[in-house]
Amino acid sequence: MIEITSNFDGGNIEVVEALRPEAIRVRIRKDNNSHFFQWFYFRLTGAQKHNVRITIENAGEAAYPEGWKGYRACVSHDRESWYRVPCEYDAEEGTLTIHFRPEHDVSWVAYFTPYSMERHADLIASAGMSPAVRVRSLGQTIDGQDIDMLELGGLGRGVTPKKIWMIARQHPGETMAEWWMEGLLDRLLDGNDPVSRALLDKARFYIVPNMNPDGSRRGHLRTNAAGVNLNRAWANPDPETSPEVFYVRKAMERIGVDFHLDVHGDEALPWNFIAGFEGVPSVTDEQLALLNRYKTALARLNPDFQTEHGYPVDEPGSSDLRKCTDWVAENFGCLAMTLEMPFKDNADAPDPVFGWSPARCRHLARSCLDALYEVIDDLG
Repeated sequence: MIEITSNFDGGNIEVVEALRPEAIRVRIRKDNNSHFFQWFYFRLTGAQKHNVRITIENAGEAAYPEGWKGYRACVSHDRESWYRVPCEYDAEEGTLTIHFRPEHDVSWVAYFTPYSMERHADLIASAGMSPAVRVRSLGQTIDGQDIDMLELGGLGRGVTPKKIWMIARQHPGETMAEWWMEGLLDRLLDGNDPVSRALLDKARFYIVPNMNPDGSRRGHLRTNAAGVNLNRAWANPDPETSPEVFYVRKAMERIGVDFHLDVHGDEALPWNFIAGFEGVPSVTDEQLALLNRYKTALARLNPDFQTEHGYPVDEPGSSDLRKCTDWVAENFGCLAMTLEMPFKDNADAPDPVFGWSPARCRHLARSCLDALYEVIDDLG
């Protein structure tokens, strides 16, 4: 008997019909109070050793339908190892069809490798065991979850530490961002790593691994519990409807910012790239020079990163100060960036089995610290 369920942390699907493994039809549920949807995550049982065909009927109505072209879904049987399976997108019908043949009784199917709130809790607990880390709850979300921030570094004697902010997962369906955070924290907490030791001597890190706990648990693509896109709330965050931004912004204003990296995922573009702040009204040549140095260094240090493909650069004075990177760059006059990773695969270095994966996210995070080391002395 075929069963499809999604009533678990991060789950999202609605079943239309699931009588035969080769003719399963489903729909993705919209974010609460929002038109956004694209994230899916569900469990399939009863299809062992059958050719499975799952059609997502409303794929063409998703937030970014261009993201389905060339896309392959993620499947796991143990929720640890996730591999990619073929998909077909019919633009005329607006359907995405997923094909695979499970060798086990239970399969989990997702838009990208999930990062549960339970794993987030483990990440915070593990980091908090280090005597070098202070764990802060900046406030609570609408659903009553903690907005976690980790502080570490600033150990150098006689040195005013640089204030380094790194945040992730404003858009909860972009789970690659928190996998990136795992790589970042693994390296920063490695006492034998010379780059990490040098950075922690020169800087104090303020790290928010998950900006959107409610959306993450609810299985949203882009919004929080109130249906707010947090990355359009930075100009005037409402403590009632966007407390996540309200509390993080309040901490930034109290502490200051010398460097800021906001980690995301992009549905359509199959590359890793950085979006800058070129359009903010107060942009300076010094800020732009640091932006170019950082991107150039990262491209040299990690072949998974490139500078040829990305978003169009904003014209001078045309930026949207509701967005995190633009608001931070404008208000602190610092180097602020948005790192984007693909839901699909890295077109410059494709992996036929795993696509763009958690392991590669973690490696890219390590390289981001190498690039930071190259510019840190010139920040602030």
